[in-house]
Amino acid sequence: MTTPMTDIIPADWSLWSMSKPEVIRPLLGGLTNKSYLISAGGSTLVLRQNSAISAALNLNRQTEAQVLTLADSEGLCAPLIHYDSDYQYMVSRYVTGRHWRADDHGLSTLAKLLARVHQLPAVDSYLDIEHKARSYWRAIDEDAVFSSDLSALTERVAEHIAGAKSFAGIPCVCHNDLLLENLIATDEGRLYAIDWEYAAMGDSFYDLAVIVEGHALNEQQQQLLLAEYLVRPVNTADWRRLTHWRVIYGYLTVLWYAVQWSSGIMKTADTSRDIAEQIRVLNTRFTS
Repeated sequence: MTTPMTDIIPADWSLWSMSKPEVIRPLLGGLTNKSYLISAGGSTLVLRQNSAISAALNLNRQTEAQVLTLADSEGLCAPLIHYDSDYQYMVSRYVTGRHWRADDHGLSTLAKLLARVHQLPAVDSYLDIEHKARSYWRAIDEDAVFSSDLSALTERVAEHIAGAKSFAGIPCVCHNDLLLENLIATDEGRLYAIDWEYAAMGDSFYDLAVIVEGHALNEQQQQLLLAEYLVRPVNTADWRRLTHWRVIYGYLTVLWYAVQWSSGIMKTADTSRDIAEQIRVLNTRFTS
């Protein structure tokens, strides 16, 4: 059932607006949350309603609110207006611009943004890969056609989790979802990261792996990104570390889609085939 537009504005809107906001239109693109462009007091804002399956997706909304406040203070995200105390919705300023581009300038700019994100003050939440995987598995339909292949993949990915841990990187605040739709380049030359719902303390190379995989960067682009981020030549150990995290990111992505499929949000034959194909690609490309 479609929610009436008049029911979208939260009842406690007076906490962040002097006059009652009005909905302009829904914003497309989100796979879990629902977002709307709204007008409030002469300003254009974005109202995001948090996903009803946040728990199944292992999302820590309290941590997101905490990290967003820190990122906002450093100008790394769309300016935060309000995050409600029950963690059901948030409001940010609407930032106009274009999606980030993976050219030399874009890669350099993103590397600098990433370095600033990783310098934010520590928070209490950590990305525990094995815990997140177990959480996803609890929400996955065991009778799904891809379930047995996914279980077999889990065993193979374990060696990469152990390999990633062997580098013992110092944990830092990570965004963990810097995909194209979550990067906005303004006409003034600034780059903002949005949608921080997966943010947590973790290994900096996980963020790098998300960028490499999520943007399908070629070897030359990967080299530039890593060199700009590390501010030094890339060595063999860096490539091994990145490979481990690329596998882990790919695995968590498959689990995420399996949760969405199992919840009924994406329960189609096409999604099931896509999940099976992702499993096949991971087996072919990364596992031994």
